[in-house]
Amino acid sequence: MSLAKRNEGAKVNSDINVTPMVDVMLVLLIIFMVITPMLQKGISVDMAKVNNPTPMQDADKEDALLVSVMKNGDVFFGSDKTSPDSLTEKVKDRLANRTDKRVYVKADARAHYGNVVQVVDAVRAAGVDDLGLLTDQRKTTPNAPPVAPTAGGQ
Repeated sequence: MSLAKRNEGAKVNSDINVTPMVDVMLVLLIIFMVITPMLQKGISVDMAKVNNPTPMQDADKEDALLVSVMKNGDVFFGSDKTSPDSLTEKVKDRLANRTDKRVYVKADARAHYGNVVQVVDAVRAAGVDDLGLLTDQRKTTPNAPPVAPTAGGQ
């Protein structure tokens, strides 16, 4: 009489099936690609780049008041186009029942200085307590030599 030998290990498939994972990842990628542009609040502006920006986390809040100045001189309050003359009244109306009287200004790096000053003056005339100027972090190259300060008057 011989012993019966069962070979159950030969039936086991140890390969990983990555097709369902790839399908899920592609769906997530498409969802994030569609949703990400909708998360940006206000108008897209190419802000000035600085080395040491002051973090202003309150500017990302849902109820933050944003004024955007485009390089061609257009002014937007939130996502509504307005003129600098009517900006004071619009800001006053939005600040009427708020305790936090803070407005953030996003100005294009190539916007005319006079346009930005006119917008800041209009916002200040509305009775704003704090005015935040939003900037972006400058991307520095890792091997760039440090800039030496120059002496004036030589």
